[in-house]
Amino acid sequence: METKATPSRRTFISLAIAAPLLTWGLTSCGTTGPGGSSAGGASLWALSGDPNETIRKNSVDAFNKANPKTPLGLTFFQNDAYKTKIKTAIGAGQAPTMIYGWGGGTLKSYVDGGQVDDLTSWFEENPEVKERLFAGAFGAGTIDGKIYAIPIQTVQPIIFFYNKELFEQAGAEPPQTWSDVMSLVTTFNERGIAPFSLGGQSRWTSMMWLQYMFDRVGGPQVFTDIFEGKPDAWSHPAAIDALTKIQELVKADGFIKGFNSITADSNADQALLYTGKAAMMLHGSWTYGGMKNDGGSFVQDGKLGWVPFPAVEGGLGDPKNAVGNPSNFLSISSKASDEEKETAKKYFAESLSNDDEVAAFIETGAVPVVNGIEDMIQETEESEFLSHVYELGANAPAFQQSWDQALSPTAAEELLNNIDQLFVLSITPEQFATNMNETLGK
Repeated sequence: METKATPSRRTFISLAIAAPLLTWGLTSCGTTGPGGSSAGGASLWALSGDPNETIRKNSVDAFNKANPKTPLGLTFFQNDAYKTKIKTAIGAGQAPTMIYGWGGGTLKSYVDGGQVDDLTSWFEENPEVKERLFAGAFGAGTIDGKIYAIPIQTVQPIIFFYNKELFEQAGAEPPQTWSDVMSLVTTFNERGIAPFSLGGQSRWTSMMWLQYMFDRVGGPQVFTDIFEGKPDAWSHPAAIDALTKIQELVKADGFIKGFNSITADSNADQALLYTGKAAMMLHGSWTYGGMKNDGGSFVQDGKLGWVPFPAVEGGLGDPKNAVGNPSNFLSISSKASDEEKETAKKYFAESLSNDDEVAAFIETGAVPVVNGIEDMIQETEESEFLSHVYELGANAPAFQQSWDQALSPTAAEELLNNIDQLFVLSITPEQFATNMNETLGK
């Protein structure tokens, strides 16, 4: 879900809670030479816009003060500008020492091109670095069983939200199983309330349903096979079952009428939940801040609830598995010098996700991908919700990356088109699978 940089999808919780979205721009911090390296040091390109920009700058400044002989050069780019710049730089052999990214399909293309280093042995030699970070976050930074990127910054899982007030009025309990979900669809439809809000016009919001359903029915291996391009992977029996269950939910009027004309980027789907027009919503953790900011006293009065995505009876997926954005990532360019690579690894070990950085992210209302920070979260105003986000990220045996990040851009666009057709019932699960099988390996 990083195909577009929209505030409602991608900004931290804090941007809606405490801080305005700053103007995005192109800035630099004393960088020189190809890749932005300071003399004798390494380089890092990062995304502009607070709170990330300030946190990253403070981290690099502290590192450089402690390591004056091997300073780290830092350059900030706007999101879209960065994606163009990094692609060009890597192709020209002039990438920064540390390559910022989202893992998944783009990282795989770097690995296939021999453009980033295998970090597996370094993590084995520095187990304390790996053990400090969420185990599930490493999946999107791992290609063919080898680690090519370190998880950084914060976790943003997809959350099953519900309107507590509507549930109390209906005498209902939040769902624990898929059968519960289907039963609640009947309950709320009979009361004239849409069971689920959905900004279906945005397509990636519907994708979140498939991600969880594939996992709960077949476990994480089903999508792993798809990511690895195994023939006919989209036709796995568990995939067909998951697709069928989604269409059964659509046919049962599980989603609000006209969902395919509602956009998520306008936050219209969130408004349906907090105004009581819909009872439940599957959405990213980043929407919590939007609902708190725009929903009057809805969040403050304790009317917003959340639970893990329900289990599917007979399914292979662990109910603790999560989907969404496990983290962002940094890789090391294979074209960097040995000295630059050593500086980068020192930054990984000493500065990334250290205590100062963790405290800074938590202060903004975000959850870093770091184990053992429960006490720090408990001290925040948003402790109840952030604790839920933390538990999802820290305890997930598998954390499935958003599919439109994990797949190649070509496959991702085809995926979104087919999801749109699946949800409006214009294609069958089998047709969906056939269409997507043609994208495998592309």
